[in-house]
Amino acid sequence: MTPTFATPRIERTRGPGGRLLLRSAEPLAAHPVSVVHDFRAHSEAHPDRLLVAERMGEDWAQLSWGEVRQQADRLAQGLLDRGLADRPVLVLSGNSRLHLLVTLAALTLGVPVVPTSVAYALQSRDHAELRAMAELVDPGLIVAEDASFSHAVAAVATGRTVLSRDGDLPGALRPEDLAADPTPEVDRRCTGLQPGTVAKILFTSGSTGTPKGVVTTHGMLAANQQQMLQAWPFLESEPPVLLDWLPWSHTFGGNFCLGLVLTRGGSMWIDDGRPAPALIGRTVRNLADVRPTVYLNVPAGYAALLPHLERDPAAARAFLGRLRIGFFAAAALPQQLWDRLASLARVHGSTMQMTTAWGLTETSPAATAAHFPITRSDVLGVPLPGLELALVPVGEKTEVRVRGANVTPGYHRRPDLTAAAFDEDGFFRTGDAVEFADPDDVAAGLVFRGRIAEDFKLMSGTFVSVGTLRPRLLSAAQGLLTDAVICGQDGPCVTAMVWLHPDSAGRCDAAGVPEESLRDELAATMERLAAEGGGQSQCVERVVVLGEPPQLDAGEITDKGYVNQRAVRERRAADAALLSQEPPPPQVVLRAPGNAAEG
Repeated sequence: MTPTFATPRIERTRGPGGRLLLRSAEPLAAHPVSVVHDFRAHSEAHPDRLLVAERMGEDWAQLSWGEVRQQADRLAQGLLDRGLADRPVLVLSGNSRLHLLVTLAALTLGVPVVPTSVAYALQSRDHAELRAMAELVDPGLIVAEDASFSHAVAAVATGRTVLSRDGDLPGALRPEDLAADPTPEVDRRCTGLQPGTVAKILFTSGSTGTPKGVVTTHGMLAANQQQMLQAWPFLESEPPVLLDWLPWSHTFGGNFCLGLVLTRGGSMWIDDGRPAPALIGRTVRNLADVRPTVYLNVPAGYAALLPHLERDPAAARAFLGRLRIGFFAAAALPQQLWDRLASLARVHGSTMQMTTAWGLTETSPAATAAHFPITRSDVLGVPLPGLELALVPVGEKTEVRVRGANVTPGYHRRPDLTAAAFDEDGFFRTGDAVEFADPDDVAAGLVFRGRIAEDFKLMSGTFVSVGTLRPRLLSAAQGLLTDAVICGQDGPCVTAMVWLHPDSAGRCDAAGVPEESLRDELAATMERLAAEGGGQSQCVERVVVLGEPPQLDAGEITDKGYVNQRAVRERRAADAALLSQEPPPPQVVLRAPGNAAEG
């Protein structure tokens, strides 16, 4: 059998100013100019194979590769006929068959697609951010699934064409109203796509900062999929089957996951579940229908799913039965989750291999890939073929910067942000800190050491690496916690605000005071963390339990499940203040009495 992962060979050299440069010894292989060209080739090679399935009640609504190609080409002609082929398409709604069809129609013509987070449309009261996005990109077509988006559509649709699944929005077209028999112009526009043609504008703030439009070209997307094929060669002969909820408004879901399916001739089953107590059961149900071969999720998704798989052998078998790769990205996976997943695979005789990659929206998204065998969840892997990494000292840390075919040319209509994003040698400044997993073996990969902008100092001057400490705390909690926000800037010790796993709901009173058994478990968590070593900056001395989950619309969490540490600290300043009060209020749990300020 073809190995799941390629064996990397990494070149290590010194660049300008003594910076360390890493690159793959394997060059980037030839590949199509656009993901659309792969899509069209697969639609002709296997028109009857399932491409996309979407839950509609108890049933799956399905479209084959041939059906998607036919409908996408008809929509592309409709865009041409109505004069909508030279302005971006703004998509307000989430993952769906309509979303995929419109995206492929626009990409075929070289029309930029602008998928926006559903939260901007459904959870905002004034739609100010949505208006700002529409003003910046000036779309010709607005796409919204149904009438639930009516208020958002009204905020941005003036003077623009609206498309909805059933035409149930005021003045909206249905897909069949827009569609037309394709002319040779559709093929001509597709053939004329260039690597620099803009495919998407993705709005992102990363883990810090304000949203900005990342220019994503056809060449970036095509290069990144070729890079991943060279890292995962089994995809050449095994079209991936995905069950996936990750939003297409983000680079992980829309570029990485959907791109794997489109370039490798696979099948995308759209998961109507989410990593939340009320919705994760839907994912478990869907696993029985799909039995994926590649599973991609954020750590919060694995944390929500794993207890169900551990309790339900049938669900575990559906998940693991033909799974080749379990993949996570977008945040650090606590080591205890990694270990539990590996144990689950052993129990059920699965050959599934856990892995990860690192990247950003600006790298479309993957820049590194971790190869097998790895046993540490914090290893990011090595640079993908055709990409250079520069390791640059920034204060007490080492920032990783990137340069290559999959890196953005900049930010839409923001030359100031573009100029600031690149250094004098053309490397994109990521703001992420790394170090070597093994300084004597470059091929062992890099280890993530947090977002430089998220780190802070204690009053002692000691730096606290949030990206390192947070997953260690969650691992030490042994499933008690789902996430944590690290606090203590300019204080005597590191503290944290934490969220309990749903199984522990109700163990705090209305004022947020934990019951005695919970206090003991939280104190034991902090003791286990301290026993691992690392000094004052890697110990948590006090915690407070948060009752309200992180809020998407408040910017506390992305719809990928990544907690914005700074946003939570700012929005919940009153909770954070409890951690520094003397004497500690009853809501605060101490690691051990009297040791909070010790070094």
